[in-house]
Amino acid sequence: MAPSTKEPKKRTVRRKKDPNAPKRALSSYMFFANATRDIVRSENPDVTFGQVGKLLGERWKALTPEEKEPFELKAKQDKERYASEKALYDATLA
Repeated sequence: MAPSTKEPKKRTVRRKKDPNAPKRALSSYMFFANATRDIVRSENPDVTFGQVGKLLGERWKALTPEEKEPFELKAKQDKERYASEKALYDATLA
């Protein structure tokens, strides 16, 4: 049997996440999912975790732009929050 010529894979070391770093902004879909997840679970008590996600995705696709508007507004506000917190955080690092 010939010796293996493959080199062993190098392990990448992840940096530790700074606990003081601001939380990332949520998307409009995530605001929708957080608001309706319990409703989907109560209507379908026997579905698995993955199936809940699938049902949420289907409901999101079925929404009209007017129905999505409040979630998109929340996402925009959260994005602005993150930008201001990130700027303040970066200023403390420098």
